[in-house]
Amino acid sequence: MLADRTRKVRPSGIRKIFERAATLVDPIDFSIGQADFDVPEEVKEAAIRAIREGFNKYTVTQGVPELNERVRERTRDRYGFDPGASLITAGVSGGLLLSYLVLLDPGDEILIPDPYFVMYRVLADMIGAKAVAYDTYPDFTIRREALEAAVTDRTKVILLNSPSNPTGRVLSDDELRVVASFAADHDLTVLSDEIYDAFVYGVPYHSVCEHYERTVVLSGFSKSLGMPGWRIGFAVGPREILDPMKTFQQFTFVCANTVAQKAALYALEHDSTEQVKAYARKRDLVVEALEGAFDLVRPDGSFYAFPRLPDGLTGERFSERALDDKVLVVPGKAFSARDTHFRLSFAAPDDVLERGLALLRHAAEER
Repeated sequence: MLADRTRKVRPSGIRKIFERAATLVDPIDFSIGQADFDVPEEVKEAAIRAIREGFNKYTVTQGVPELNERVRERTRDRYGFDPGASLITAGVSGGLLLSYLVLLDPGDEILIPDPYFVMYRVLADMIGAKAVAYDTYPDFTIRREALEAAVTDRTKVILLNSPSNPTGRVLSDDELRVVASFAADHDLTVLSDEIYDAFVYGVPYHSVCEHYERTVVLSGFSKSLGMPGWRIGFAVGPREILDPMKTFQQFTFVCANTVAQKAALYALEHDSTEQVKAYARKRDLVVEALEGAFDLVRPDGSFYAFPRLPDGLTGERFSERALDDKVLVVPGKAFSARDTHFRLSFAAPDDVLERGLALLRHAAEER
């Protein structure tokens, strides 16, 4: 009765824990990736004004021209990369789906990092392509030999995520040059998920588009502006890829949220410096609290940490143990072929964060 793809796709391990949190009284929820600050007032007012002024109908498929121009201008200013085209999407998730549909046929392969965001593998399953992981353990660094071990004659795309969900790693410029050289040698398109690019702590930030023109960059406003429910993102890249993505958007999402598009014009002008400073302090709290109990690669960006558990303890067992204290974390196997780590989101008030970190440390030490 059901299509074959329904047997390949299982509910997200993150969402299962998020839903479980709804059954608990006063849980400490480190499971879900959304900022704990609210949308800036001027952005809210822009959205309200758009509704009142009747901006509630469809826009053109690619999004309002002024927002597209600002997105392309942002890319030129930040990276010196002049994208051939842009597209306003229904969040980065919408951009990922469109990219996969345009770039991959059934049987084609896409290289994804291990660890990876859960959607990267599932989208490939949904369209009949194959996600092949390139290993970045133990320090979540991209190495040419790992890429060469994963590539085949069916590989069409390599996907990057920096800053990373779940690890918090920011890829260095040297790593991005390695990827650019590898992609050129194997005639690949690069798909770069940069949704956390506002959250970078004390290290230089670069995009692979600085080194490789056949790159589609996906980003948006969900994380930096505290507006994940508004579903507003963008894609920039070569016109020969973005134009088909626009066509596929016509027959899927139609267009991105119209009110959110108007508000995003103001979101682009918002200074997030104070929020980023606050999250850098939260990152420091995590590193200090977990030191000694876990092996942790210090996150350079995003708002996630991916600690390695003591030997003999799996992520699944540890997440169940933490749940006894009403602390929700996600086992590493939701993001990886391994279950040696767990992910926590430190997008939480400082007092909640400190209390939850102490409980996690206790859960590891009492074993």
